[in-house]
Amino acid sequence: MLYALLYRFHDAVGLLNVVRYITFRTAAASLTALAISLALGPWLIRKLREFQIGQVIRHEGPATHRPKAGTPTMGGLLILAAALVPTLLWADLTNVDVWIAVLTTAAFGAIGFADDYLKIVRRSHHGLRPRYKLAAQVAVAVAVGVVLLVLAHDNQYNTRLIFPFFKRLIPDLGWWYLPFAVLVLVGASNAVNLTDGLDGLAISTFAIAAAAFTGLAYVTGHRVLAEYLLLVRFPAAAELTVFCGSLVGAALGFLWYNSYPADIFMGDVGSLALGAALGTVAILIKQELLLLIVGGVFVIEALSVIIQVVSFKLTGQRVFRMAPLHHHFELVGWSEPKVITRFVIVGIIFALFSLTTLKLR
Repeated sequence: MLYALLYRFHDAVGLLNVVRYITFRTAAASLTALAISLALGPWLIRKLREFQIGQVIRHEGPATHRPKAGTPTMGGLLILAAALVPTLLWADLTNVDVWIAVLTTAAFGAIGFADDYLKIVRRSHHGLRPRYKLAAQVAVAVAVGVVLLVLAHDNQYNTRLIFPFFKRLIPDLGWWYLPFAVLVLVGASNAVNLTDGLDGLAISTFAIAAAAFTGLAYVTGHRVLAEYLLLVRFPAAAELTVFCGSLVGAALGFLWYNSYPADIFMGDVGSLALGAALGTVAILIKQELLLLIVGGVFVIEALSVIIQVVSFKLTGQRVFRMAPLHHHFELVGWSEPKVITRFVIVGIIFALFSLTTLKLR
């Protein structure tokens, strides 16, 4: 909205020419998101306390987490507002990719909101039944996949798959791209959700991944860079750089209040939405498989849960003291800040490695 308004006068006011550049609008969106987060954070925390919307701690979780009971939750509402409002202000709203990213993120956020709401009402860590929660996620993901197939039919998208390190391996999935897109979206959403168990862990690692995707989105939409790196170029995908910049700003602003010891938790309304945002961007810029590296921390956390469940069902033995993996390290003696810091370091390494794969092909 703001972009369209300012761009209208760029011929009359030379200074407004800067709004033509995605780099400027990305920086502006990121700073706007950061400002919204920092400004609204104290108000939201106060309101959540007034309405007694506090975190319910699982009884089977680490004993050190029990003092966190009652900490305001559903802070994901702040993240969504801080990320989506700047996107609508600074992005080109005639761009289909922007709307796909915004609506998908909001839809997964709505699923998380319903889950959080039921937890608060019931005063229990059980929200939506798992099958209903998963069914809702799949339904949204299927809708996204259908839209992408329609765009591919109109030559505005393609269903090819890019493999990191292999520049000639670009198979076309055709209609099989629909279930693949569903797997990416639902998997990414739940992986971030599983990582959200320590103060600032999920949001800090998410900020790193979002920053990496900011660069990837820009490169994908840049004619010279995309051709040089042998990427599938989508000019429209460049506008997702603004969306990713908003995510980074919103994440940093929320981390101000979510860092250890946390004043507020994001809840499922935040974690499901953020995971879906990463998955959607990865799909739209054709870096679905690279998401496994960019979000390596989320993948490891999700795998730890899968390994734990499978091992217990097959052998009756647990591989980890507790899953997800961050709880295992807590129980072996690492302090919470140490676990968070080390996971952030690993997240940075994964993000940097993912960017090197663009050239190592």
